Order: sequence, then structure tokens, then C-alpha cells
Amino acid sequence: MNQFQDLDHIDGVSISSVSANLYNSKRDDLVMFYFRDGANFASVYTNSKIPSENIRWNINQKTKKIFSLMVNTKNANSFTGESGYKSMEKIADLLSKQLTNKQKEDEEHPVKIKPKNIIFGCTGTIGEKFPEEKIKDKIPELIENIKYTQNKYIWMKAALGIMTTDTQPKMSMEICKIGNAEVKIYGIAKGSGMIQPNMATTLAYVFTDADISNEILKKLLKKNLSNTFHAITCDGDTSTNDMVTIFSTSKVKHVKVDSVNSEKINEFDEALNKVLLNLAKRVVADGEGASKFITINVNKCKTEQEAKMIAFSIANSPLVKTAIAGEDPNWGRIIMAIGKTETVINLKRLSIKFGENIIIHNGKIYSNYDETLASEYMQNDNIEINIDIFSGSKNFTAYTMDFTKKYIEINADYRS
Repeated sequence: MNQFQDLDHIDGVSISSVSANLYNSKRDDLVMFYFRDGANFASVYTNSKIPSENIRWNINQKTKKIFSLMVNTKNANSFTGESGYKSMEKIADLLSKQLTNKQKEDEEHPVKIKPKNIIFGCTGTIGEKFPEEKIKDKIPELIENIKYTQNKYIWMKAALGIMTTDTQPKMSMEICKIGNAEVKIYGIAKGSGMIQPNMATTLAYVFTDADISNEILKKLLKKNLSNTFHAITCDGDTSTNDMVTIFSTSKVKHVKVDSVNSEKINEFDEALNKVLLNLAKRVVADGEGASKFITINVNKCKTEQEAKMIAFSIANSPLVKTAIAGEDPNWGRIIMAIGKTETVINLKRLSIKFGENIIIHNGKIYSNYDETLASEYMQNDNIEINIDIFSGSKNFTAYTMDFTKKYIEINADYRS
């Protein structure tokens, strides 16, 4: 998780990041992605009944092309009501006008960019007045700093600029083919706490130079969230600001993709899943105060939904997470978490393993169970819990982290 791939240039994407002094410091806290020829796009947003004002703005923009995504940190623009929404309107109006001027300066055939061609990502504290003026004041600098050619440093700056309580940037990339043409898929994300999928759990932005329609992008994104951003949790809490968006600049000319089921995009489909899963795992690995990355494989269930219920019951249990933080192979807490779900369990065949250490076999403590070996295994940074329910043939894998004293410190001091 400490290794970062070499994201370089991707045609059609431009990046700018600045400090709007939102943290009363010089750190970058405002990031803009600019698509000079527009980009096809698809988003999946939070299912929270109290969505942030930027999410409301994004949903209300009915357009086929996006020309800019602006992301701010420190302030979620959530529970800010009409004033928060109007801030989105005013910033979009100003940004669209200045990007239109940029078009006139740089493009042979400039287009007029409208407010509806701009969407927002906001992350930070809920309920605080949105810093509209600070952000508007920095738009000229954002425009001036636009980099038409990308490199790893610029992508890293963007990934760092959208962080809040994260300790590491999250970046991922894959290169694949559609037909005979090579295409790139790059992604960045932020997320460290308030992570539980009721949609996609965090802020994640994926960019490709492939030529794929909005409709197919939407289907691909939804399909590939199920075992990536829908499979992670840090603390069981869903944010008001969650969004995952994919942008297609259409700069690579390849065979036409006319269906999400087309064999032409099988390789792209697999590569997109790898990018999303890489980002999702990085979010969990950087969970607030985390010392362990935990994989929970629940197998042989009646339905995938039941496997998912069991996996998340374990992943979200404070008792399980604190035991793992303490490197205690307290398998009784796994039993507890399985038992509290409304699922079908074959108790006579139930199996539980920590890594390759068999704990429960055929519904009983394994005759050769060695607590010393299990304790040694719990000292690893990566912990894998394998559970066989034996009520069917469906499986699900969830990813989470442990709860340490640092988690409490971070969240106790979050606003101070």
C-alpha cells in the first residue's frame, strides 16, 4: 500500500491544485480537473437521506458532457441548506465563465462552457458554513495553474489535495486494450473514516481516454462497485458526500463499443475492476488509526446477500476490530458476529480459519487448534478470516481495518 504506480499523461484530462487556505495553511485543498473537449461521465452517489449540497447540485445537472470537476476539502457543504446550494450555483457560474475564456485563449474551435457542465466533490466537516468566497477567490489561480500534460507528480498533488484525515494519497492505474487500441484507466480516491458502503463509501474519481458512452459507463461503474467500493468498511458509517465518478475523454480511437455485454470491452471491464479494487483497498488500509488490513471471506452461503451480511457483521463489530488490534485470536467474537445475523447457518459444518490456522471445524473447536500459532498469526499486518457456512454455494469478501487507540484520538480531536 506504500507503493504508488507511475501515472503519467492521459489525453483530455488537465489538472490544477491550489491552496484556498481552508485549513489556514499552505497545503493544497482545492483541486480541479478540466476536460478541454468535454468528457462523457457516470456517477454513483450516496444513499444517505441527508445528501450534501454538492451531491444535490450534481444530480440536478442534466448534461451529456462534463468540462470540469472541482473538489474541495475541509468543508462537506452538508446540512448547509439553501446557502450551501447557492454557493454551488455561484461557483459553477464563475468557473464556467472563466473556463470559457480559457477556451477562447487556447482552442481553435472554442465552446461555451455552462454551469451545468461542472460538478463538485466536497469533503470535510458537516454543518459548517461553506467557504464560498475563499474558493471563488482562488478560481483565477486554478485556471492559471492548469497543466495540459500530466505526470506522476501532478497526479500525486491532486491525490494529496483531496485528503482530509487520510495519511496517504490513493492512486491506481491500469493499461488495457479495446480491440487493438491501448487505453488507460487512472484513478484517485480519498477516504479514511465514515466508510461503509451504502453506495460507494468515499470520493473516487476514475479517468480513461477510451471512447465509451455515458450509458455504458454507468452500467460498468455500477457492476464493478459490487466487489470493490461496496465491499469495504472502516466504521460502518455512510457519509453524506459519497461519490464515485468515471470520466471518458474519448481520445483513443478504437472499435465502437455498443453494449456493456460486448466482448470488445471484457479487458477494459477487468481493468476497471482492478483500479476500483486497488483504490478501495487503499481506503481501508489507511483507515483512521489502522494497524491491520483485514480480509473477511465468507463462503458457501445460501445467497450472496447472506454472505455479505455475515461479512459486514464481522467487519463492523467493534469487539472483533479491537481484538484484532490487540492481536488476540478471540474467535468467540467471530462466532458472536455470525450468530447475530438473520442468516441460514449449518452449525454442524461451520468452519472458521485465521489465515491457514483452523479454529472451528465441522461446528466444533478443531482438535489440533493451537492458540500459540493463532496468536503469532495475529501479529501480521494483513489478517485473513475465512468462514465456510455450508448452507449453499454463494460467497462474498469484505475488507476492513482494526480499531486502535489512535482511531479514538483522531475522531475525538477531529474538529479541534
